[in-house]
Amino acid sequence: MGKLFGTDGVRGVANSELTGQLAFHLGQAGAYVLTKETKKQPKILVARDTRISGTMLESALVAGICSVGAKAICIGVIPTPAVAYLTKELGMDAGVMISASHNPLEFNGIKFFNAEGYKLRDELEEEIENLIVSRPDSIPLPIGEEIGTWQNDHSVIESYINFVCDTIPGDLKGIKVLVDCANGAASEVAPLALRRLGAEVEVIHNKPNGVNINKLCGSTHMEDLSRQVVGRGMEVGIAFDGDADRCLAVDEAGQLIDGDQIMSIIGSDMKRDGRLKKDTIVATVMSNIGLSIMSKKEDIHLVHTRVGDRYVLENMVKHGYNLGGEQSGHVIFLDYNTTGDGLITAIQLLYVMKKTGKKLGELKQIMDAYPQVLVNAHVKNENKHAYLEDLEIQEEINKLEAQFKDEGRILIRPSGTEPLVRVMIEGKDKKVMEAAAKELAKLIEKRLS
Repeated sequence: MGKLFGTDGVRGVANSELTGQLAFHLGQAGAYVLTKETKKQPKILVARDTRISGTMLESALVAGICSVGAKAICIGVIPTPAVAYLTKELGMDAGVMISASHNPLEFNGIKFFNAEGYKLRDELEEEIENLIVSRPDSIPLPIGEEIGTWQNDHSVIESYINFVCDTIPGDLKGIKVLVDCANGAASEVAPLALRRLGAEVEVIHNKPNGVNINKLCGSTHMEDLSRQVVGRGMEVGIAFDGDADRCLAVDEAGQLIDGDQIMSIIGSDMKRDGRLKKDTIVATVMSNIGLSIMSKKEDIHLVHTRVGDRYVLENMVKHGYNLGGEQSGHVIFLDYNTTGDGLITAIQLLYVMKKTGKKLGELKQIMDAYPQVLVNAHVKNENKHAYLEDLEIQEEINKLEAQFKDEGRILIRPSGTEPLVRVMIEGKDKKVMEAAAKELAKLIEKRLS
C-alpha cells in the first residue's frame, strides 16, 4: 500500500484505489486518532458530494467510525466548507467529507477536519496512515453498549445558509447572476443563499444524478456558463466545483475571471475599507505574474507559498492574514471560514459589484492577466517526482528557462491528487508557450509513463 494522504486528504478511483474496505479503516483510524482524548462519546459529522460512489463509501466510513465507539451524524449532500463550519459551530469532535472535489466522476476522496474546522496537520494524517498500514490491530474496539451509533440530520443546511448570508453587511438585490452548480454539492445551497440575499438567480447544472458531477460543467469547464451568460443577458456567471470549495466567475461578456483576479478585486476592496489584515494577500507559486503587478500598484503585500490550499492556510494562520487562495478559485476568507469556501467567495465578489455599482468586466481591469499555458503530462503515480532526477527532462527544462527568462517563467510540479506532472509556462507569446509546454509534457510522459 502506497502513501494514502495527498495534498487534500485521501483520493483515488472509487472501488479500485479508494475501496469500501479502505474507507472503513479510514473511518476507524481517523475517529480513533481525532477523538482518543475525548472523555465523552465523540461525535463526528459526515457529509458527501453527489457522486454515485458516495453512499457506498459513506456506509463503510460510518461503520468504521461506530466501531471505535464514536457517533456519526450524517448530514447528506453539502459543500466541503459547510462541513468545516458546522463541525466547529455544532461542537463536533471531528468532521469528514467524502468528495473528490473537481476530479472526474470515477474518483472519490475522504478528507478530515478537526474540532476547530481545520484540515489535519501532516503529523495527524501520518498517525492515521501508520495505524492503517502498520498497526490496525492496535486500535481498541469497544463492545456492548459502548459501540457507536449513527443518525441522519439534514436540517443543519439552514445554519450554513444563514452563516454565508451574514458574511456581507447588505444584500445583492438587482444583480442578475447565472449559477453553474457543477451537478455537485452546491446544487441546493447556492441558489437558496443567493436568492435569500435578493439576487436575481438563474441556475444551470443543478440536477445531479450520481454520474454527471463536473461533467462538462462547473469551474473546470467554464465554456457553457460563458456562452449562457451572454445568451441570457446576465450580468455575471458563477461556477462551483463538485464540492463547492472553489468558485470562478465570468463577466457580462463571458470572459473568465479566475481566482487570482477574484482575489485582486476583493483584496483591493478590502484594503480600501481597512479590512485586509496587514495589507497582505497569500497566493501560491502558480499565481499569475499579473497578481504581483496589481499588488505593487495597490500597495498590497503578496506572499507566495507552495501549491495547495493547505499551505496557503498555514501561512495565513501563522502570520495573521485573512485573504489567500489559488488561481483555481480556492479562496480562503479566514475572517469567516477555515477553508476555501466557494459560496462565500461568490457572495463577496457579487457584493463588490453591488456596492461599487460596477460591472465585473470593469472591476477585473485592476489586474492584467499574463497568458499562461498549462499542460498535464500523464505518468505513473509512483513516478510523479522522478522528473527531478531525470537528466534528459532537466536538460529540456533548463533550455526552456533560458528561452523564456526575460519574458516569462516555467513551473513544473507533480499533482497532489492525480497521476500527473503539470507543466506551466507564463509569458507573452501564447503560441510559442503552447508548443514548448506540449513538447516538454510529451517528453515527461515518454520518460515516466
